[in-house]
Amino acid sequence: MNAAPPPLTVLILGARGFIGRHLAEALAARGHHVLGTARRAGPATIAADFTRDLSPAVWLPRLAGVDVVVNAVGILRETPSQTFAALHDAAPRAVFEAATRAGVKRIVQISALGADADARSAYHLSKRAADEALRALPIDSAIVQPSIVFGTGGASARLFSLMAGAPVTALPGRGEQRIQPIHIDDLVAALVALVEGRAAELPLAVKAAAHRSLVAGAAPHSLTLPLVGPEPLTLRDWLIRLRAALGIAGRPRFLPVPAALMRPIAALGDRWHALPIDSASLGMLERGNTADPAATTALLGHPPRPVGSFVSPDLQALAALRAQLDWLLPLLRVAIAAVWIWTAIVSLGLYPVAASLDLLARTGITGQAGVIALVGAALLDLAFGIACLWPGRPRWLWAAQAALIAGYTLVITWRLPEFWLHPYGPILKNLPMLAALWLLHRLDRSA
Repeated sequence: MNAAPPPLTVLILGARGFIGRHLAEALAARGHHVLGTARRAGPATIAADFTRDLSPAVWLPRLAGVDVVVNAVGILRETPSQTFAALHDAAPRAVFEAATRAGVKRIVQISALGADADARSAYHLSKRAADEALRALPIDSAIVQPSIVFGTGGASARLFSLMAGAPVTALPGRGEQRIQPIHIDDLVAALVALVEGRAAELPLAVKAAAHRSLVAGAAPHSLTLPLVGPEPLTLRDWLIRLRAALGIAGRPRFLPVPAALMRPIAALGDRWHALPIDSASLGMLERGNTADPAATTALLGHPPRPVGSFVSPDLQALAALRAQLDWLLPLLRVAIAAVWIWTAIVSLGLYPVAASLDLLARTGITGQAGVIALVGAALLDLAFGIACLWPGRPRWLWAAQAALIAGYTLVITWRLPEFWLHPYGPILKNLPMLAALWLLHRLDRSA
């Protein structure tokens, strides 16, 4: 990387996000003064709310003394409180206009590959709207359009590592969709070059290609640059190479999912965000996500790293373990949910109720109390089973299940000790259940 220029004051919008966090660390290491944004002000943090701060007047006083603004704010899916219109378009427009008035030297806008004249998804359209607004302003600016970004801590990296590490991976169609992933370190190095004003050093051919993307009337000092990996890959090839980079033995097994089935699944993802794909992301994948790597190579001073170098050798074992835990832990959750749900169904009638009440009587619970205990326990089992599958489940869920199993085990040991000698080991099987629940309590970070 080139020698650092005189220190700059850089405001990163979205500094706590995946790209913003890595960029902030890189700029600070180069001696720059980095500011971020958050709901509450703090050390090196400016208070801002992108859902409400939609006027240039709000942003103008916040930009005093700022040399460069980097917009790294982005969401892949909307929520009632966070919309593409606000976070991708209205708030950035306000910041860009305020930065122009405040005398900021340059703006780096992190857009997305596909935010162009052929954009169709709400995600791409909102990004394109902000890009076009920035191009029209009289300020030095660079609009970067990354492909899929891979790196530790990234949502895309986690999803694709899971797919690469799974024993069987479902693919849309034959997995021939084209992508061009870039490593986070290469993306950040290119962004640092743009923040430091090294766009002027780009070869004329790269600049010419960047200017050809401008809309009519756009400022000539605005560049639009794709940031991509060294070569286009099909989705299938990307997963094969990523699996090898993770050091997981064997080639992945693929299950082609026809478009006629894939689209209803994606439509379900529009409503149920636990699914990794929705209609918009499927459409963007089918459209393709590739570009000429010349701009990336020019900014880096060398070609971007290939997929085989995405995972450093010292992190390979950890990354492979994480990739496999990401499908093993959900499988474990489903298995435990099945145990609870099936136990509830059996208790509510498949097993003779009279026999169940007789067992309860032997523990001292008789008559109407026995009926209430039987039904109540079955409903609690059912609730636990459903909760295992519920998005946003609380962390204490696993401890509560373990406590219930431990309680059942103590009562049976006290009142029905002969079950410890049963040839099928119904009580002994509680031990692996408890171990599985402890594992989920420690590792289920998606809760």
